[in-house]
Amino acid sequence: MELTLHPIATKCFVSGRDFQENDRVVSYLVREAPVPGSGQVLGEVARRDLLESEDGRFMPPAFIFCRWVVAFKQRRADENPALTLKLTAENLFLTLADPAAEPSAANTPLLQFLALMLERKKLIKPRGLSEDGQRNVYEHRATHQLYEVPVGELNVEFFQKIQEHLGVLVGTPKPKVEVAVAAAAAAATTPGAD
Repeated sequence: MELTLHPIATKCFVSGRDFQENDRVVSYLVREAPVPGSGQVLGEVARRDLLESEDGRFMPPAFIFCRWVVAFKQRRADENPALTLKLTAENLFLTLADPAAEPSAANTPLLQFLALMLERKKLIKPRGLSEDGQRNVYEHRATHQLYEVPVGELNVEFFQKIQEHLGVLVGTPKPKVEVAVAAAAAAATTPGAD
């Protein structure tokens, strides 16, 4: 899963005020409403950064995928902004699971799914449970940083819920693909069909 999104903004989306070092910034990953008359079914995925003090004035779009709070850090002069434009599943996991970020129950299913996906890709490694047994501990292989993810049951309801969220984030398959798969399945089960 890979999205092209801008790195953290330098100004508040609501007030337009420049962020200062260590300002508490709330970041939203949202799906905007489609532009009327554009023929789009889904709107664009966007990142909205705002001062925590302005959070109450933010008028979010129809769908908020996730939200996190971080302390603002000025970009380094030697930083290549083009390299930070890709928001990958790994980067999203590292952002949401960051021990310095405030945990959010609304982000938990996404965080659990990302952990499952990154463990399968061998980007993180399970290290057992936290002392209280309420969180799985993972080690990020590249940085050796430990991250904790709330324990959850990965059942049918969990996957149905996360599928809806992922469909909003990356889009749902085109209907003709679903029709072609259904037609192929029907042909395979029809007696005498070879």
